[in-house]
Formats: sequence, C-alpha cells, structure tokens
Amino acid sequence: MTGTTDPRIPFGTAAPADDTTLRLLSTSDLAGLDISLADVVGTVEGAYRTLAAGRSDNPRKVTVKPSDGHSVAYAMLGRDGSRDVVAVKTSYKHGLDKGRQEQHYYTTLTLYDDVTGLPVAMMDCGRVGSLRTPAVSALLARECATPGARSALVIGTGTQGRLALPFLLTTLPGLDRLMLFGTHPEGIEAVRARLRAHFPDRDVEVVTDARAAAGDADVVVATAGAHTPAAVESADLAPGTLSILVGHGLAPSTLHRADRVVATSEAQMNVTGTDMADADGKLPAVDAEFPPVLAGVTAGRTAPLERIFAYNSGLVVTDIALGHRFAQLALEQGLGTRVPLWR
Repeated sequence: MTGTTDPRIPFGTAAPADDTTLRLLSTSDLAGLDISLADVVGTVEGAYRTLAAGRSDNPRKVTVKPSDGHSVAYAMLGRDGSRDVVAVKTSYKHGLDKGRQEQHYYTTLTLYDDVTGLPVAMMDCGRVGSLRTPAVSALLARECATPGARSALVIGTGTQGRLALPFLLTTLPGLDRLMLFGTHPEGIEAVRARLRAHFPDRDVEVVTDARAAAGDADVVVATAGAHTPAAVESADLAPGTLSILVGHGLAPSTLHRADRVVATSEAQMNVTGTDMADADGKLPAVDAEFPPVLAGVTAGRTAPLERIFAYNSGLVVTDIALGHRFAQLALEQGLGTRVPLWR
C-alpha cells in the first residue's frame, strides 16, 4: 500500500538526507533474514567488548509489575559506542499466572543514529532476543566452562532452549554429549530440529531426571519457564560445573553455594533475579561481571574444579548491536516500511 492515500513508504525507497520517517521492521520482515550463528556471536561479543572499554552506555533497566504478578514490563535505554547508535527497548509480558499458550508477549527496539540524529528503525525484538540470549550463554560457556568441557545439559524447550545447543557447539565445538530435559513433546522435537538444521550430524539425548543429568554435565543451561518441575540443586553438580541461568530450572542453592558467581550485570541480576534470593531476601555479591571477562581484564574461571554460577540477563547494548545488524541486512534487501510518524 504505497499510493497517495497511504502515508507509508516502502523501506527501500530512497530518502533525503534529512528524512525523519520511521522504518518499521515486522516479525515477518526479520524472519526471512539469513544470519549465521558465528555472525550473531561475533556481533554480541563486540557489543560486550565496547561496553567493557567504556565506549557504550547500558543503564539499569526499569521494571513495573502489578502486585498480583500477572504481568511484567521492562524499559531499557542504551548507546552503542562502536556504531554510534542510541536505542530504547521495551518488553511486556501478560499472563504470567497462566499457561504458556495463554500468555502475551511483545517486545520492540527503536534505533536512532547518533551521528545524523535521525531514526534508523523500529522493529519487533523477538528474533533479536531469541538469538542474543543463547549467544551470550555460549560466550559464557566459552569463557567460564572447565577446560576440556565435553558435556552439556539444557533445561527447557521454549524459545531460548531451542537454540541453546547450536550456539554452545559454535563456541565449544568439543562438546560430544548433548542432553536435554523438557516436558513438552513438541518443544523437544523443535530442539532436535534446530540442532540438526545447524549441525546435521548431531542429535540430543533426552533425559527424564534433570538433577541426575546435571551431575554428568560440564555445562548446564537453564532456560525453562516458571512452571518447570526441574530444580537442580548445588549438590547435584559435579566439581567444575558451570551452571548458566537464563530462565528457570536451577534452585537458589546453585547460586548461593557456588565457588564463583559471574553475571552479565550485577545490577540487572538484582532486579530480575529476586526469585533466587535466600531466606532473608538477599542475593550474594557477584565475583565478576562478564564484559570485563570477555575483555580479558577479569578472569571468568580461576580454578578447574570451581562450581561457577553465571547469570545471563540481557543487556540492551547487545540488543542494539544485533538489532542494528538486522536493520542493515533488511535495508540491503529492501524490507520494511517507512512511516512518516513525525509529520
């Protein structure tokens, strides 16, 4: 719809240098963009390194949640210093007191060019988040897993669980035992399908006892929803195990009894990790934040037999970097729609 009665303009149409129209990228626009796992990992890693160098800004997220807990909303503002891009991300989930099929989830990312002062794009941030989060887990595993790690357990088969293993194999190609705990048959099959799409010669071992399987894993990635029956305890983990919390599936003891705690952001963990608090409502101090670990300033692991707990909370600078990468790819393919919002 690009006629004179419709104010929208096709994304690929040339725009003047002072154009302030907003480019919209929908879920379907982004779904067709081809990007490799290595490209995603490299983009996310670059965002962390720029943050560690002090060239980016990632303020603490703002959260609102009603007293009955039926919904939660976040707002995140940030600036990527390597791309000179400012962005705002919003995230809203409704129906937390209901089953997965009854929940509603919306997330958007709006990017602005901090050199020209003009808008870049507004996009659905679902695919960005679905790629960014497992990429961060894979980077955590690369930096913090025990040397020679060979086995991994993923807990959960939702959005984050489905790409956890392909990303882990991207950064830890030596993994030779891949385990999965899930309670939804369709989710289990989706995990298998995603794994074979990226690594056709690999398959996953489905386990029915998450706690027992955790004892055989060098890396445990917990991505499950709040209603998961899985609750791996610290005592279930072998010496040297790295446990990464993305969603649910790890009991608080894995954090409080860890030999070392690493977080993408301690401030973010204190906001979104309250379900891991002890009986007094407290969380332990973080031993290392992940951006300095990636930059080589701080050690991720200090001993082979350390049990390390890693908290993976999203940093908006990684969304900005990956979102900007998607915007570039979309522009090259003429995808999206320009809307004269400010006219």
